Amino acid sequence: MKITTIGIDLAKMVFQIHGVDGYGETVLRKKLDRSRMLEFFIKLEPCLIGMEACGIAHYWARKLVEMGHPELI
Repeated sequence: MKITTIGIDLAKMVFQIHGVDGYGETVLRKKLDRSRMLEFFIKLEPCLIGMEACGIAHYWARKLVEMGHPELI
């Protein structure tokens, strides 16, 4: 299972994660507590990540880029 794209629904305490492979098939659905977010993405191979635009999105985007995930402009 190689995750190529992840979508994140940001919230205050619990985030929803949805990952798909290169064929667009769902390979991951997960709820993550805020405290486990970095731990999860550190272990994950770099992939494209999309998230909603909100105040905290810039913080998480910087953290994910630091871990090697691609940066979109």
